[in-house]
Amino acid sequence: MNSNSKKRTIMIFPQFENINIIHEIRTKYDPLANHVSPHITLVFTFESNLTSIEINDHLKKVIEDTRCFRLTLQGIVKIDNPLGMYLFLDIKQGNDQIKELSKKLYSGILNNYKPVWLNEDTFMPHMTIGNFTSKEDLDIAFKNTELIKESFTSIVEKISVEIIDENEDSIIEVEVGLSNE
Repeated sequence: MNSNSKKRTIMIFPQFENINIIHEIRTKYDPLANHVSPHITLVFTFESNLTSIEINDHLKKVIEDTRCFRLTLQGIVKIDNPLGMYLFLDIKQGNDQIKELSKKLYSGILNNYKPVWLNEDTFMPHMTIGNFTSKEDLDIAFKNTELIKESFTSIVEKISVEIIDENEDSIIEVEVGLSNE
């Protein structure tokens, strides 16, 4: 990694009144719980020499017509596929807006950073609440959490760009607000 190169992720950090429930689950099952707040990823981690200004300008340009929207998450989903073993919190409302935002962000200067596996038809926006290396651990965690039926609702007002430092900690670099019109 050269000195100008940065690892970044673009995401939504929803603010829920009952976010403590998510914190409890993540503390148990997500190794990144202490490094990054609960989030929904729009642009998956990429490494580049882009400057903060270039990133900021790109975000402002592609989301200028995007309005704030309501986000509702509910229900825990077990994922076991070649990309990994996870527990996701399912998105009940706001899914289409997230897909649209992700698509817009992966244009222009970020076009080359779109992962090969990211297919718009199969992309499932989500919040990761658990990450596992063994199927057994995944199954146990799912059994322990599948009855959690709480609903988590928030209005998405901005998107954030984080820089991931060498300790895997998240440092917010840029935040761009969505329109209220």
